[in-house]
Amino acid sequence: MNASPPHGVAGARSARPARALRYLYRVPLLVLHLLVSLPVVLLLTTRLTAGLRWGDERFNHRVIRAWSGGLMWIFGFRLRRVGTPLPGAAMYVANHVSWIDIPALHSQRMMGFVAKREISRWPVVGWLATRGETIFHSRGSAESLGGVLHEMLSRLRGGHSVGVFPEGGTRNGREIGPFHARIFLAAVEAGVPVQPVALRYGKDGEAQPVVAFAPKESFLANFLRLLGEPARPGEVHFLIPIAPGAEEGRRRIADLARQRIIDAMNG
Repeated sequence: MNASPPHGVAGARSARPARALRYLYRVPLLVLHLLVSLPVVLLLTTRLTAGLRWGDERFNHRVIRAWSGGLMWIFGFRLRRVGTPLPGAAMYVANHVSWIDIPALHSQRMMGFVAKREISRWPVVGWLATRGETIFHSRGSAESLGGVLHEMLSRLRGGHSVGVFPEGGTRNGREIGPFHARIFLAAVEAGVPVQPVALRYGKDGEAQPVVAFAPKESFLANFLRLLGEPARPGEVHFLIPIAPGAEEGRRRIADLARQRIIDAMNG
């Protein structure tokens, strides 16, 4: 007598045809997005277009946002924005789930991210991150962090926005780690508000562990796995900003931002 398959195996086998079908139409869409849309983005985000406006937004920022939104759609994420991103200079801080967080945020509001230097070498995402004014940081290097803080301060004082994942790295999607307070120093010294952003994938955030990197999973493996996942909702919650003020130190801002994101994730 044959033993029954382990729990979950039969379900995984039954899902294979649906996953194959999703690859069948998403891969061509992704190729078009990379080989056709991406060169168009390159042509439209040069120094010649840097001074153009589209409503209350810079033209090149609007183009990158549109491309990022298209990438999210191809991967099956149907995004919904909750709340309103701040205009002008601000520091946005978000929970970090996977590489998909960057295009998710860029689809809603253009910002220069602080990200680990390894991302600059990732296919597609690395190029877009560089084009999207990313500030790259070498982990474990105090000298690199000092340079990052200096660049963040310069951008914030210049009226630009920056985005940060204060956890310092991704986790398993089930928890939000402590926020490193030092990264908030730039906002304190520049006197700009900090706006927490909660990223939720799936209904009520149930797909966070699915989107997150599996143990020892590479960027490419995660990229290909997510490309075959079922379509699901995604939410980008722009939460109540934390106004700059002498009474709010960086540790207090870090803790308050983290708590607001946790409350939104559990809401």
